[in-house]
Amino acid sequence: MKLRSTLAALMIGMSATSPLLAHTPTTGPNGGLQVDAGDWHAELVANGTPTVTVHLADADGKAISATGFKANAIFVVDGKPQRFQLEPAGGSALVGTAAVPVSAGVKGAVQLTAPDGKSGQAKF
Repeated sequence: MKLRSTLAALMIGMSATSPLLAHTPTTGPNGGLQVDAGDWHAELVANGTPTVTVHLADADGKAISATGFKANAIFVVDGKPQRFQLEPAGGSALVGTAAVPVSAGVKGAVQLTAPDGKSGQAKF
C-alpha cells in the first residue's frame, strides 16, 4: 500500500511539472532567446546596450501584436537586479531601457499582461 501511494505521489508530481519541461528555449526569429510565457512565446533580444526588446508570438510561433500588452522586466546584471518596464513599440515588439547595458544571455524574467488581463511569465 505504501508503494502505491508513493508511486501515485510521484506521478502527480511529474504531471504537475511536465508543462515546465514542455519546451526547451530556442533561438527566435530575431536572434534572441525564445521561451514559453504562458499562452505565448517571448523572445528576448539584448545586445549589450541598455535597450531590451521582447518579441511576442503565439503558441504556434506566429508573431502577434504587442499593442495593449504591459510588461515588467527583472534581470540580474553584474549581480544587481535591474527592474524596468517594457512598452509596445510596433509589431510584436515590447521595448524597455535598463539603467545599465544588458548583455545577451542575461538571467531574469519578464512578466506579461495581455489586453484581456491574461498574464504569463518568461524566464530567461
